[in-house]
Amino acid sequence: MSPLTQPSPYINSPWIHQPAGLLPPGDEDDEQETDVSPDNCGFMGSIFREEGHIYSLAASGGLLYTGSDSKNIRVWKNMQAFSGFKSRSGLVKAVVVLGDKVFTGHQDGKIRIWRFLGTDRRNTHKYVGSLPTTRELVVKSINRKNYVEVRRNRNVPWVKHYDAISCLSIDAEQGLLYSGSWDKTLKVWRISDSKCLESIQAHDDAVNSVVVGFEGLVFTGSADGSVKAWRRELVGKSTQHVLVDTLLKQDHAVNSVVVMHSAGALYAGSSGGLVNFWEREKHFMSYGGVLRGHKLAVLCLAVGGNLVLSGSADNSICVWRRDDGAEHTCVAVLTGHSGPVKCLAVEKDEAAEEEGDQRWIVYSGSLDKSVKVWRVAERGQSVKELEGEE
Repeated sequence: MSPLTQPSPYINSPWIHQPAGLLPPGDEDDEQETDVSPDNCGFMGSIFREEGHIYSLAASGGLLYTGSDSKNIRVWKNMQAFSGFKSRSGLVKAVVVLGDKVFTGHQDGKIRIWRFLGTDRRNTHKYVGSLPTTRELVVKSINRKNYVEVRRNRNVPWVKHYDAISCLSIDAEQGLLYSGSWDKTLKVWRISDSKCLESIQAHDDAVNSVVVGFEGLVFTGSADGSVKAWRRELVGKSTQHVLVDTLLKQDHAVNSVVVMHSAGALYAGSSGGLVNFWEREKHFMSYGGVLRGHKLAVLCLAVGGNLVLSGSADNSICVWRRDDGAEHTCVAVLTGHSGPVKCLAVEKDEAAEEEGDQRWIVYSGSLDKSVKVWRVAERGQSVKELEGEE
């Protein structure tokens, strides 16, 4: 059945996991609960710490990073508290990892950089600086030509975000970091020397999401309801990004964009509860259709293999499998959060890969202050055919 016409899988799904209730607030310890055999797909456990709503997640090297409005970045290993570090100010809106570097985007408009020192140390992460660097900010502040007007009677150097950092994305091949902000700009940073290469007035409202795509493309989604495609061009040692297409323009805010590189596909989740997607053609992106799976706003998206996951304000997560011909099948609906699902992270289930199966570990962060952990498989039938197989 076409995703355009099929009813919401949230209503039909028998594949709904209701874990035991969260531990009561006020417990000083980090807690986790488990409710599944390692060999099965489904709910694996819940991580809970009474210190703030979960706004950002990143999984890398067997570690899970969680950012919250407590200003703490917590590090978890095997669903147990492992380490953590804290910024002086700024709710943690975004976390990305490249090698031994962790980049965090904050409410105060700063990007902070941390270095992973190893698991055998008491303090596993060290703060190494912020973006823009103090040196670059001072240099740019000297010349008034480097100032831009951000509000009436207020000017700031163009290298500085003057509002919350909402999203981060890394181009590992080019060594670039992209940051989107409520100040409506997209900034490009060179990771090797922490220099700001470019600032783009990208949208008419907050930039909610940015993702590095394929063939030099970068995609942004905004509260102004648009999805834009930018092409990176190298200019000497710097970069220049040119707008090549506005893929979507609607009334509902676009909250998240992700790319499935293997399929050359882009997905965008919106406040209207829909996930739109596009296919890569020779020199442009062709509209592919829409996935309907939620009753309320889609707040976050993630990709693992041929799976697309969408987290929503309806407290659920839809798991879609992309099949041949750009057909999509909802293979699971994950429920159990008591608040909106704000962020998702996915990593390979290495044990399953050794067995020849393609399974993924999914982390979901919520405004209920918990992170839930799930195992999902690409193999499987449509959500209607899973009854009795929990």
